[in-house]
Amino acid sequence: MTDTAAALPTDSLPRTLLTGVQMLFVAFGALVLVPLLTGLDPSVALFTAGLGTLVFHAVTRVTVPVFLASSFAFIAPIQGSVASFGIPATLGGLLVAGLVYVAISQAVRLKGTAWLHRLLPPVVVGPVIMVIGLALAPVAVDMATGETSEHIGYGAALFLSMASLLVTLVLAVFGRGIARLIPIMGGIASGYALALLMGLVDFTPVREAAWLAIPEFTAPSFHWAAILFMIPVAIAPAVEHIGDMIAIGSVTRTNYLERPGLHRTLLGDGLATSTAALFGGPPNTTYSEVTGAVTLTRAFDPRIMLVAAGFAVGLAFVAKLGALLQTIPGPVMGGIMTLLFGSIAVVGMNTLVRAGHSLTAPRNLVVISLILVFGIGGMQVGGGQFTLQGVSLAALVGILLNAVLPGAEEE
Repeated sequence: MTDTAAALPTDSLPRTLLTGVQMLFVAFGALVLVPLLTGLDPSVALFTAGLGTLVFHAVTRVTVPVFLASSFAFIAPIQGSVASFGIPATLGGLLVAGLVYVAISQAVRLKGTAWLHRLLPPVVVGPVIMVIGLALAPVAVDMATGETSEHIGYGAALFLSMASLLVTLVLAVFGRGIARLIPIMGGIASGYALALLMGLVDFTPVREAAWLAIPEFTAPSFHWAAILFMIPVAIAPAVEHIGDMIAIGSVTRTNYLERPGLHRTLLGDGLATSTAALFGGPPNTTYSEVTGAVTLTRAFDPRIMLVAAGFAVGLAFVAKLGALLQTIPGPVMGGIMTLLFGSIAVVGMNTLVRAGHSLTAPRNLVVISLILVFGIGGMQVGGGQFTLQGVSLAALVGILLNAVLPGAEEE
């Protein structure tokens, strides 16, 4: 492939600004969904998404047209970690998870990618991704049915959640053009409108909030248990990052694995994630919604993403926007979560299917089964500050079994 992005004519300033705002609009719904579901501050998430994108482009020298924002893969782990260790300790775990990306990037720079595929083949990565999606599926159901919202009854909660889910499904499957790129935003907006009609939205926080204010940044703290819980979660997004770079490269007809190089894009992603955790934001990742928007608009100039990042940082200081986002009823978000967690699990299933291996071959059966049961069933190993459970235990078990069990000829 040839480097065509650099050969494109320079857009006019107004067009570049408008396209950059559009890219932020495409990412906005998913960007704020993660903090709203995990108890983090949406305004901080906006700030760290913009800042993380700027960090990524500084490392990659503004060569890849991507926008980084809140990673869905970390939703369930963050929810579990916050419940067990609190937000500051969770942020410490996320900061170290970003450093795992950095370590992987340097290993890729020195050794290439073959070792990564040997350590993390589809038979390990696939079920680990499934665990990420399914481990806290009951949380989505509780939110959708109103179990977490004291002032909303079961019937009203179920109506709101299913209406939001239905609109999201319709946009994702039948939408065209820009509508197909924002199914989450469409689902949230429709559910919010219904909640307004039903009198279930309290605007008191919005009225009390100032127009402009500094986001409520939170500093991380470091606890071994939270770090051990979060580190393995970085494995799946780091592997997925390679696919993201190939995807955007196929759109722009540019080989980003060679220039700026996979090691640089991984390094940028890792530093963006650690930077976000320093301020209290969720981990950053490249957004497939934005890749879709780049495909649709043919806006290949990476500088457009710098504009989107700048607007994200600016919006973070509009306090009323953050307060408005926090008035969204829980069932509206719960309806979206039921689809979101399930779709993450399907990505894991697809990873296994695309590998083409027999899932019932004894070796594969053992690895996949134990990852799923240990990860979803609540198995715990260790005690005190060194307890392994959930995704962290599942990933470790998968890596060890894959390394220890002998390979066998499959039918």
